[in-house]
Amino acid sequence: MSQIEDLVGELKVKIISTLGLMDIKPEDIKDDAPLVGGDTGIDSIDVLELVMMIEKDYGVKIENKELGAKVFASIRILATHIFENQRKKA
Repeated sequence: MSQIEDLVGELKVKIISTLGLMDIKPEDIKDDAPLVGGDTGIDSIDVLELVMMIEKDYGVKIENKELGAKVFASIRILATHIFENQRKKA
């Protein structure tokens, strides 16, 4: 499980830098809190940027809005999705 925990920490840093969230520190993003529309202020336009970052950095595509809604439910769910889908390719 520690690989997912590591990925959660890595994603927090990448989300903050990708979206330029200067007021937010990684520890401010709760692992199980809603990512979109939660305390972080991430909206649907931000999600598009994150989808591109995830595809570029991890080679994991988020093909449609339904999948996006599921995987962006929380940072832990997102990390689990990336971890499981990255492994299939390796």
